[in-house]
Amino acid sequence: MTLQQLRYIVEVVACDLNISRAAIMLGTSQPGISKQIRALEEELGVLIFQRQGKHLTRLTAAGDTIVQLAEELLREAANIRAIAEEHRDESSGELLLGTTHNQARYVLPATVSSFRQRYPHVNVHLHQGTPPQVADWAARGQVDFAIATESMGLYENLIILPCYRWDHGIIVPRDHPLAQQGSSLTLEIVASYPLITYVHGFTGRFHLDEAFARHGLHPQVVLSAVDADVIKTYVRLGLGVGIIAHMAYLADEDTDLAYLEADHLFAENITYIGFAARRQLRGFMYDFMELFAPHLQRAVVERLQHTAHPLERAQLFHDLAAHLPQHAQGVDGPLPPTRKTSGESNI
Repeated sequence: MTLQQLRYIVEVVACDLNISRAAIMLGTSQPGISKQIRALEEELGVLIFQRQGKHLTRLTAAGDTIVQLAEELLREAANIRAIAEEHRDESSGELLLGTTHNQARYVLPATVSSFRQRYPHVNVHLHQGTPPQVADWAARGQVDFAIATESMGLYENLIILPCYRWDHGIIVPRDHPLAQQGSSLTLEIVASYPLITYVHGFTGRFHLDEAFARHGLHPQVVLSAVDADVIKTYVRLGLGVGIIAHMAYLADEDTDLAYLEADHLFAENITYIGFAARRQLRGFMYDFMELFAPHLQRAVVERLQHTAHPLERAQLFHDLAAHLPQHAQGVDGPLPPTRKTSGESNI
């Protein structure tokens, strides 16, 4: 039995039993993976996967337990490597980030730039996916950190840390009737126009639907996308009124669009960073978190890591969430004061 064989079966499961996709992810060949899985099954004397012809159909009962243990072994092997690397050379290595398009495009560039200046010998790899995907990658140890707004609290083996608050805003062409609406904008007015916003499960879409439903409104969402750049493109074409994350409005670039504050219409959102509870973090990983969210100093993170009791950990999380900064990128003028809403429990 080898770690490589364990890595193969774990990746095959992560790829929904698609060996071809697993081979691409691992940079190897499909026949090579199949051969190693067969060899492992022969050595153990049990089947890990049920098959129909050449296709894997499901995990066997034994296979399900074996894969769970394999994931734990691979995490511990990664921890051993991290400890060795930290003592051998604390300023070089790799940082794997799982995140959504919105974070990668609008939030992370400044942090990654500062991080690379501090650690020029640490290579940063961005893996973009849906919120559930990036959380799953972190839980499985496939990335060091997951950064997203939704789905982060669905994994018990993740340590979740709140990073910053943000609001949605309305965007329209500058000659649109809403462009001069200002603070008198209401949900009823917004719902009277065709809307363009995020798909379900992305970038706080839940709070948008919740606000309209609470007022008995049924807006027409004529187009949805995961990418704020796409939303802005179709707003420019005049297809509807856009609702985007405030940091996605870039005042210097989006000069043809008017931005209307909507924090009085929709609940605010919180972006989180998460990592596997048993993951061995290197020094530069703690520094990355503090660069991304300055209140996440190493001492704070380590306290959460070493707090085993769920109630105490929940209290520490609540204390952090109660004093989060508002993300300031993109919008001209002063930001509204930080406020507490029911959105804080969206984890």
